[in-house]
Amino acid sequence: MKFVFVKDYKSNYRFFSSLPVENIQIEFSRWKKLWERAKTKLMLLPIRVLSQEQAFEKVLKIDAEELEIFFSGLQSDKKIRTKFFFFIQRQRTKHLLLLIGEILLLPISGLMALLPGPNVFFGFLALILYTHWLGMKGVNRLARIEHRFTSHETIKAWELAVEEEREKSFPQILAAVGQEFERKNIAKILWK
Repeated sequence: MKFVFVKDYKSNYRFFSSLPVENIQIEFSRWKKLWERAKTKLMLLPIRVLSQEQAFEKVLKIDAEELEIFFSGLQSDKKIRTKFFFFIQRQRTKHLLLLIGEILLLPISGLMALLPGPNVFFGFLALILYTHWLGMKGVNRLARIEHRFTSHETIKAWELAVEEEREKSFPQILAAVGQEFERKNIAKILWK
């Protein structure tokens, strides 16, 4: 599994893994229909959000004490480490605020059980809460382990194209990045 820390077309940093976005696996036999509908709704979230959250979750499954992260190589090692540190801190704060908001909304969504039919809103909120909780754990683990930043030529070509605003070359470069990191939907993560 490969991890990538790269700028998107708006020059915001994104973190993702080479593994594709997949459904969250939760087994609740009693409310299976509710959870299946909620999982379907969860998969409607933007792919750049889901891929980043699942990359954070994948960090939890890494046993190594050092994580290799690919980047463009346009910045010095010190600068990319600083940017990654602040990226992690922003993600930690964002996840904490999202978790607090979702926890406050959860009891209110439980009241919707009084309405006829399955309470999809509660299920969706519970899955979002679970996803952000796993993401928060992954961010915390990511902050504790060592990082080895490795420059990569296709990522460098992408970031140079973004800096030079060569939008016509985006599809070709993104196809190369997607092939290199085995992500068919890379354009949805980094571009549109």
